[in-house]
Amino acid sequence: MKIALLGYGRMGKEIEKIALQRGHEIVIKDEGTAPYEITKADIAIDFSVPTAAFTNISNCINNAVPVVSGTTGWLKKHDDVIELCHQKKGAFIYASNFSLGVNIFFELNAQLAKMMNSLNNYTIALEEIHHIKKLDAPSGTAITLAEGIMNNSSKTAWELGGNTSKEIIPITAKRIADVPGTHTVDYTSAVDSIQLKHTAHNRQGFALGAVVAAEWLQNKKGVYTMKDVLNIG
Repeated sequence: MKIALLGYGRMGKEIEKIALQRGHEIVIKDEGTAPYEITKADIAIDFSVPTAAFTNISNCINNAVPVVSGTTGWLKKHDDVIELCHQKKGAFIYASNFSLGVNIFFELNAQLAKMMNSLNNYTIALEEIHHIKKLDAPSGTAITLAEGIMNNSSKTAWELGGNTSKEIIPITAKRIADVPGTHTVDYTSAVDSIQLKHTAHNRQGFALGAVVAAEWLQNKKGVYTMKDVLNIG
């Protein structure tokens, strides 16, 4: 595949390494400083910044270039992208986290929420830890975890820095140097605790998942998720 990297920061460079190892060609490296011709690419992988993501993704869809996006912090326009993709018969995958392990973690989280829903003696809380250069808080992964719980329990909302209540899922976001990403889901009662935790050791897992998703999306039409890519859930 000829790949456009929309966003050429640390994640873009990791994706480039994995893509080259898997026999692909990088034809565009967009750092947001110069124009590019997106139609040179067979597919685009967007790991840019929240302010650029919607424009990048729309440009791909309008030019019939399938696009995979892992940029977070722009999702107020997510429905607009979905509508555009259907209108233009494009191809699009968004994931808050492309790590194959994290997407298994999402499924475990949803299943645990179903099992815990009737046990009123447990409180629930989420914690995410990332490197100090991460632009958004809480992370998109933490929000996806919270939504997975809300879809399978009586919880109705999440709150950054909030206190535990019957309806709210509190999320704690920490920024520590050189932490690729750690996410923890805690259920706590007076007698015990149940914890789900995913720890990324480096960024290679995120990069590999993004390239695998791009390989899967090629020659398809429609809006998909990593559940489709991994055939889970």
